[in-house]
Amino acid sequence: MQRSLEQRMAIKFCVKLEKSAAETIPMLKKAFGVDCLSDRQIFRWHKAFAEGRENVNDENRAGRPSTSSSDDNVKRVRDLLNTDRRLSVDQMRKVCAKLVPKVLTDDQKARRPYMRFSNFTSRHCAIRYVMPPHRTAVSPN
Repeated sequence: MQRSLEQRMAIKFCVKLEKSAAETIPMLKKAFGVDCLSDRQIFRWHKAFAEGRENVNDENRAGRPSTSSSDDNVKRVRDLLNTDRRLSVDQMRKVCAKLVPKVLTDDQKARRPYMRFSNFTSRHCAIRYVMPPHRTAVSPN
């Protein structure tokens, strides 16, 4: 969160210096390395600041705030990756698996078994269509 705020300030600074978004991207990548915003986000923020936006903070959005991408969880996943680079996405997902039941509403908890069943059936119970045998048209000539 803090790193993206710093990057937005840097993008705003580049806009004030009349740098293009294409010139801004390599500077941010050099300064922030792997923590750099995506090119798309840089272009979006550059455009917003060029059109007169002054606030570097994100606007409030409807819905529940994200709990899985907290700084603590990001650090835990990074530490896991630093110890073993061959970890799969499923193994990294286990870092936050204990949080999921605590965050769900009662309605979402009630729908979980149905969703598991429908996901299972969609993967393992394919509908088979019987196709008629192929026949070629026989011409009278």
